[in-house]
Amino acid sequence: MEKKVKTIGVLTSGGDAPGMNAAIRAVTRTALHAGINVKGILRGYAGLLEEDIIDMDGHSVSDIIQRGGTVLYTARCPEFVRPEIQVKGAEILKKHGIDGLVVIGGDGSFKGAEALSKNGVNTVAIPGTIDLDIACTDYTIGFDTAVNTAMETVDKVRDTSTSHERCSIIEVMGRMAGHIALWCGIACGAEEILTVERYDYDEQRIINSIIEKRRLGKKHYIIINAEGVGDSNGMAKRIQAATGMETRETIIGYAQRGGTPTVMDRVYASTFGTKAADLLMAGASNRVVAYRGGKFVDYDIQEALSMTKDLDEYMYNMSIRLSR
Repeated sequence: MEKKVKTIGVLTSGGDAPGMNAAIRAVTRTALHAGINVKGILRGYAGLLEEDIIDMDGHSVSDIIQRGGTVLYTARCPEFVRPEIQVKGAEILKKHGIDGLVVIGGDGSFKGAEALSKNGVNTVAIPGTIDLDIACTDYTIGFDTAVNTAMETVDKVRDTSTSHERCSIIEVMGRMAGHIALWCGIACGAEEILTVERYDYDEQRIINSIIEKRRLGKKHYIIINAEGVGDSNGMAKRIQAATGMETRETIIGYAQRGGTPTVMDRVYASTFGTKAADLLMAGASNRVVAYRGGKFVDYDIQEALSMTKDLDEYMYNMSIRLSR
């Protein structure tokens, strides 16, 4: 079959996520297996504009599947929203003979891929974000590892919280989406899960709940707080003052972005990478790969960006029932 592309480029953009290396490896080896050249673009769109581009071979992706982060590095590139910068990016890709590009990142990265497609470069995007906030897919690279990291931390904090009979507020990542908080809260049996989508900022209700549960003999209390709600330190001070229960905050932070990827993140990211390369080799462009309804599928990028996503209502209501 005639190849639609001769050289595939791959870049990672935006926040890093465990499993990105598995996707890079899969793109590279799938293309090489088909006799197609591969070039790695360092530091995302910012590196593209600086022509920081390297040749990739099988050795380039050896022993990276188990590593967190991204071997191609990543960076934000706010100026890539400008049409003239997008044209420049496409011209640089063509200059280096890259006629197909795989972009691994979030919604902002997808918009860049869409722009490059309009400027004559075949593009396929892969959802890579720990926040699970891309609407077209049930899975995003890094979420499973991140939520397991958060869960392990909460379990450890619970041990000391129980020993000291404390209330512990544990802040997890999720500036615009509460999926990590919800999943972690359910997995850890938290008494409260605060997310940007559902929290009504009724702190008095939480205080009343703590007082009532202490009256019934409960010795500790776990609150999972999403980054987008924030103010964990202030909340801890107010709860302690109102309840008399020693209250401490723990902000997990960037530890959730790192670490060895889980089996799910390695296998699903590998499948995403393989499918992205297959799509480019078949002549596709302006596509995003996704996992939806138990199947690996792909969508037009514009269609994917037009979709919306909320917390799973059943899971959220379940978390309330299980915490009472």
